[in-house]
Amino acid sequence: MSDDLIPEGHDLAPAASARPSDLGSPSMPRRRRRGGRVITLLIVLALVLLLPMAAAFGWYWMQVHPGGKAGAARSIEVKEGWGVSDIGDALARNNIIGSSLAFRVYVALDGKRTFSAGKYEFHQHMGLADAVNVLRTGPTVTYGKLALPPGLTIDEIATRVGQQPGLSKDKFLAAAKSGQVRSVYEPANISNLEGLTWPDTYFITEKEDETAILRRLVGAFDKNANELGLAGATQNGVTPYQTIIVASLIQTEAKLEDDRPLIASVVYNRLRDKMPLQIDATLLYARGNKSGPIYNSDKQIDSPYNTYKVSGLPPTPISTVTRASLLAAMNPATTAFKFYVLADKNGKHAFATTLAEHDKNVAEARKKGLLG
Repeated sequence: MSDDLIPEGHDLAPAASARPSDLGSPSMPRRRRRGGRVITLLIVLALVLLLPMAAAFGWYWMQVHPGGKAGAARSIEVKEGWGVSDIGDALARNNIIGSSLAFRVYVALDGKRTFSAGKYEFHQHMGLADAVNVLRTGPTVTYGKLALPPGLTIDEIATRVGQQPGLSKDKFLAAAKSGQVRSVYEPANISNLEGLTWPDTYFITEKEDETAILRRLVGAFDKNANELGLAGATQNGVTPYQTIIVASLIQTEAKLEDDRPLIASVVYNRLRDKMPLQIDATLLYARGNKSGPIYNSDKQIDSPYNTYKVSGLPPTPISTVTRASLLAAMNPATTAFKFYVLADKNGKHAFATTLAEHDKNVAEARKKGLLG
């Protein structure tokens, strides 16, 4: 074929410089741009995640070791039954530490989660590490546990006080008779705190003497009686102090809560009708010994507390009382009952209006072996 048949500028094969491989691939710069964006995104994500963690760690470290000088001294009482949250809240509230949350975290990491009740000496802004070291060392003032269940006499309370290290039963009784401590419900002509202390479990410090403890017990009674409205309890023909006496009779006689208002009604009905109360618990108080059965000879004891011989209420309460007994004395059930006797081993009483009904109930109780 003749060369002059091929048009000028149209070679049969492309020039070597025009090979596709030399023209370059458009996908390579696109991959580089995409890879750069991924790296940038990872860096941003790392910063987003790490910066708060770094800030949180820095904050926590400052809570542990705040630096600078400790502030003013602060005495904190860790009460019996307090948990880590309670302690942390108290420390934060008094600016000893900066955060109760940080305290809980620190204690959880530390592993020791219980601390002794008592008074501790801290300084403001001392930080978590130093505050926990103070707690580990133990309180500067420790507590003794004084358990006073309901129904105790002042002599029985004194015995329990005397069992505390460094305290004396005789000194407690002397304080009770001295007139240094008085209840707001104690009449002017009475110098006897029987029934005017509150049954509870108390945690006492080694710095409290017998008089200080007595003041706490009487103060607790006045507080609880005030909350119940005892000061205005003049119904049923008795004074507030006499209401406490009735409550002490209920306390020593009732075994079940449901019986308390019913026993109260018996007491008031017999007082109204000028009948001797004939309550066995007053005989036990009169003879000064609660142990053992009651004998006929006990009913002959010459004592103002012997309600078999003496009409009316005893001159003072015969034991400490609960809120339930006080409420029953303030709000007796409306009944015609004048007698009661134990009806079952659970402590339920049978109530009666007439002596004949009562005698039947007594006979039933004897059959069941409930009476001596």
